[in-house]
Amino acid sequence: MLKKLNDGLHDLRLDAGLPSARSIRDRIGQDSQGYWIVSHQAVLDTFQRPDLPKMGRLELIVAVLSEDSGHDDSEGEVKRFKGLWKQAYDETVAQASVQPPSEAAASDGSDEAGIPTDSVDAPGQDAEEAHQRSPQGTAADEDTPPDVDEAAARVNYAEESLKGLIINAAQALWDDKDALRVFLGVVRRGEGFVKMADAVGESRPANATYYGVKSREFEVAPSPARHELVMLHRLLQKHRVKRQWSFTYLGEKTGIPSDAWIRWYAHDELPTREAVVAFSHVAHLMLEDHVLLLGLWEAAHETLEAQRGFEDLPERVSFDEAWSMRDPATPALWALAGIAGEERRAYGPDLATGIAPAFVVAGPPGSGRSTALVNISRALLAANARVVLVAPRASPLRELAVQSGVVDCFVRDELGSDELGGALSSASPEEPIVVVMDDAEILENCDAGRLLKSVVLHGFEEGRALVVGCREDRLPFRFGWAGETKKAHRGLLLSPQERSTGDVVGIRIGDSITGWPIAPGRGWLHLGDGKLLPVAVPG
Repeated sequence: MLKKLNDGLHDLRLDAGLPSARSIRDRIGQDSQGYWIVSHQAVLDTFQRPDLPKMGRLELIVAVLSEDSGHDDSEGEVKRFKGLWKQAYDETVAQASVQPPSEAAASDGSDEAGIPTDSVDAPGQDAEEAHQRSPQGTAADEDTPPDVDEAAARVNYAEESLKGLIINAAQALWDDKDALRVFLGVVRRGEGFVKMADAVGESRPANATYYGVKSREFEVAPSPARHELVMLHRLLQKHRVKRQWSFTYLGEKTGIPSDAWIRWYAHDELPTREAVVAFSHVAHLMLEDHVLLLGLWEAAHETLEAQRGFEDLPERVSFDEAWSMRDPATPALWALAGIAGEERRAYGPDLATGIAPAFVVAGPPGSGRSTALVNISRALLAANARVVLVAPRASPLRELAVQSGVVDCFVRDELGSDELGGALSSASPEEPIVVVMDDAEILENCDAGRLLKSVVLHGFEEGRALVVGCREDRLPFRFGWAGETKKAHRGLLLSPQERSTGDVVGIRIGDSITGWPIAPGRGWLHLGDGKLLPVAVPG
């Protein structure tokens, strides 16, 4: 039930547009003395602490989120969450004996069930606590003996991790009493885990993961296909529970060993395609459910494969090495974007083909945008194509200005129509010219905007093409000439942090590739075929 409360709370926040903790705090407001009724840290705790939130906080937060999400009956939503809270409270109390006897009793103001003794509070309690909080610390801090054995107070994370695995496994095996009995029999052999085995055998335990984050003792690397896996597992679980199938029975019916099904459920792993097809067959699923199941599997599989390809990329590769990996038959306007694949092939767009003669390189600061633009320029020059460089800020592009084949290099934060027109005047389909621009956001409203728009719209006939680089957080692709580049539906995304970044290259991206730490020279290439290719940028 704690997980159900967790899921409902996060779904409600998602419906409200994912407001920040400070935004929710501001919506709740202040008391008569000017103190926040619920601090932003208290809001964060409601979503992140591995125990039940305080009832008063929960009511206020749910009221705000339900209003922002457009619910017709906000009071009904509050009552629903209060009911979930009470059920989760009862469930957590019932599991109070889950800890092994060797573990020290809680000493942080919580009862044996891990629930704060003041968990049902008045809405204004956070403000009251703010009044009473002492900057010098609490009395307990002052009374703590200096010779406390800190080592004894440390958490045994190996033991805690094992507890988490036991909880998750018992939860997954709950519907298969025979398998659960065998599993708990093994657990009881471990010293100090008899009570735990007895407790999880009496009532189904809550998941070891709480409120959208994993406690440190249960921390694992997130799956790159988390969303697709969750949806797939939910659908499989829905049909399994509906038919009241145990894992043992499921194994017998599908021919896939029951321990494989248990492992996939307990560890959020992707089942094999054969297992999913077998499940669909024995469950006699309707066509739409069968298609949905396989679609989710394909999406998860594709995401996992792409991520593996990303992890297998070389740490570093030079431009000369990457250039040698290209297809010798590449045309003159082929631009080197990166290398990928087990065979280490060079990939990039042919600017003379496609929907529009344009290509976008986007990424946050430090992701390697300028380096990618230098590679593209060097590749074009090596194929005897001509380029016009535009670098309104300091950029490695400026260092190419003296290279043979560079028609001009503009370095001011303004680009005139006449000067760009003069540089492009000799372009023709037989002798094309490519404009390579760094920091395009600076020139979003430049005087040469109409000419740049014409390059995208009529570049094939005029022998012109455009490559632009831009900071992800300052994408100017809403209107004007910069917006026209989206029509090419291709580009390079370097360490993307936001889902919306995919729009500029004509593809939707999800959580599986966004929000990861910035890795210079690592990106996702879209060549207009609807697929993202993990690539390493030479540099």
